[in-house]
Amino acid sequence: MTDAARISIPILIALAAATLTASLGISVASVLLPTLTRSFAATVSEVQWVVLAYLISVTIAIVSAGRLGDLFGHRHVLISGLVIFTTASILCALAPNLGLLIAGRTLQGFGGAILIALPMSIARDIVPAGRLGTAMGLLGTTSAAGTALGPSLGGALLTWGDWRMAFWLLAGFATVALVLSVGFIARNSTRTGAAVRDLDFPGTFMLVIALAAYALATSGGANGIPVPTGLLISGAVISIILFVFIETRAASPLVPMALLLDRRIGTGLIMNIVVSTAMMSTLVVGPFFLAFALELNEAVIGLVMAVGPLVAAFSGVPAGRLTDRIGVNRAMAISLAQTMLGLLCLAFLPRYFGVGGYVAALFTLTPGFQLFFAANNTALLVNASKEQRGRLSGLLGLSRNLGLMTGASAMPTLFVTILGTGDAAQAPAADVAHAFSMTFAAAAGLAILALGMAIRSHTGFARETPGPAE
Repeated sequence: MTDAARISIPILIALAAATLTASLGISVASVLLPTLTRSFAATVSEVQWVVLAYLISVTIAIVSAGRLGDLFGHRHVLISGLVIFTTASILCALAPNLGLLIAGRTLQGFGGAILIALPMSIARDIVPAGRLGTAMGLLGTTSAAGTALGPSLGGALLTWGDWRMAFWLLAGFATVALVLSVGFIARNSTRTGAAVRDLDFPGTFMLVIALAAYALATSGGANGIPVPTGLLISGAVISIILFVFIETRAASPLVPMALLLDRRIGTGLIMNIVVSTAMMSTLVVGPFFLAFALELNEAVIGLVMAVGPLVAAFSGVPAGRLTDRIGVNRAMAISLAQTMLGLLCLAFLPRYFGVGGYVAALFTLTPGFQLFFAANNTALLVNASKEQRGRLSGLLGLSRNLGLMTGASAMPTLFVTILGTGDAAQAPAADVAHAFSMTFAAAAGLAILALGMAIRSHTGFARETPGPAE
């Protein structure tokens, strides 16, 4: 075993801990919402901001987080992110009212953006190119594990104490990740000697406006804001146009347009959005079928919905190893074909085999998602220069978030349109089942679209046999 392979193990543990902390930050809060409505005498729309504030701040900050890592050093920025996340978690735990809790969650999201963006770029710095897929698979596993564990840990803490314990738990996880990062991640030469003047403030500001408007429009986060969704979407489009105009003229742009116009990178980011949109449909449409077509109770629905994250947690590392073994081109094609098959299974098997068919479809579908993300992340990062790795990691995280937000809005809208009514509880079970099948058949179409893009850009991906670590 080479020195690079030996020293990467403890560093990967630190990176996995940071990734786990960020994913827990998303999932652990969701189970707290009913308790928060009682604790603060607030409405559901108001307490939803405890989740939305984190997601939106992660989305608007993630590209900038990667860029800061490129400019000022990946290790330094990651440690700063862990400090921010720990501090924000403590503020949340001590919050005397809902407004300060939401403010703490916003700050926590900025730290979370760093914890999502930087581990991938650091992994590329220290992992040999031939084993990068395994590292990406490990980070995918810890992210899925955090998503799966969050609701369970949150529920257990509510049983033993109150909602504040969940944020003390997040502070504890972040502190452990901070200690591991300081102790294991060595200082390196990724810092470029950049100064504050090298930051693209106009471009960053315009991108933040665009992403915030899109996040509010697609997530339903406009609750309590007297701005129509159409106006938010229009604002996002105009801001993106202005962002492109600024970036083409900036001396040190946040996102160089040449980067996005590169066929390999542009295709990979678009596929990330498409696949993430399809993936989100399992979380936002599936419960309607389970509740109103199969007539399951809440406890059973929760168990069935937990199958996906649990399978993802166990399939991430094998997906990464397979990517290293067969190369990113083959892994990409296999993953998208499996994703298409899994979505078709989800569309039709549950209608004939009930819960068993639903679970079987998830066992087919979820490993396909994990293999895709491992292969796509590896394809984009394996040949990236040190000056671009943080930025690319941020763009990968952003594209995935954009896909999740689009899926959370578009897929339920498609389901309701096919169903013909917004009240699934009053619709006949057969109609709910039909709308469910057609929605996931459309999701399978998205997988076919991504597969076509992958085949068309086959020669644009990273070389099949990565070279030695830089």
